[in-house]
Amino acid sequence: MTKIGVVFPQTEFGNDPGAIRDYAQTAEALGFTHILAYDHVLGANPNRPGGWAGPYTDKTPFHEVFQLFSFMAGVTEKIRFVTGILILPQRQTALVAKQAASLDVLSGGRLRLGVGLGWNPVEYQSLNEDFHNRGRRIEEQISVLRRLWTEELVTFEGKWHSIPDAGLNPMPVQRPIPIWFGGHHPNVLRRVGQMGDGWLPNYRVAADAISSWEQIKIHAADAGRIPSEIGMEPRLRFAADTPNDWGRQIEAWEKVGATHFSVNTMDAGCVSAEAHIAAIKQFKEEL
Repeated sequence: MTKIGVVFPQTEFGNDPGAIRDYAQTAEALGFTHILAYDHVLGANPNRPGGWAGPYTDKTPFHEVFQLFSFMAGVTEKIRFVTGILILPQRQTALVAKQAASLDVLSGGRLRLGVGLGWNPVEYQSLNEDFHNRGRRIEEQISVLRRLWTEELVTFEGKWHSIPDAGLNPMPVQRPIPIWFGGHHPNVLRRVGQMGDGWLPNYRVAADAISSWEQIKIHAADAGRIPSEIGMEPRLRFAADTPNDWGRQIEAWEKVGATHFSVNTMDAGCVSAEAHIAAIKQFKEEL
């Protein structure tokens, strides 16, 4: 059964804890299966030396995703939480393992960890991580995460990680927590096929994803995996689409292989938290 969630519109929603609670509880009451949130730690000043041309700046609000989801988990019972995506290589791997495990425990096993490389060198520099080798590092990070989530004690010696017989306590409910990859680079498609539990594409139209999905299935088969066990979650835009459009898009994506969807109400003219809540109600009712 296809699972449909919502994208928490944090760049437009504001910081009122009561409104965030209402959003999470409304999404759960409406029957959405999950809440997805984007991730950024720092925003760059566009007037900094060298300028800045990224889509987000220091004026764009982002809640830290583990903190956000921990709060939402405390005011809900069953809706799941998805990082879409967590910029993994700009973080310490063991700390991410700990944060994710704690959230998984406190939410009763409701976390899905979407990860990616990110695009913001300023953020990497500020977090004291190397922007240029992030693709090579993420594969070792995935190995470390899964071992920490499934083994009480881990001894690991890799190119970027060294764990001298240590482990997490408590360990997560899900062992391991599902890991999904975002992005379209050929190396990302390879990682999805070889080691991912799912894929978070950015394509707007299902037909544009067919070639990438075929590559993922080839990589999965080459790795001895069953391609049909890999999930796919595209996003639906509330703005500029009608309920008929949503239905047609869902049908087209399902034919490609989508197993999950999330509806994004950002950039839809919602000027308040209440407007975003009304938008997800409208989506559910009209779809």
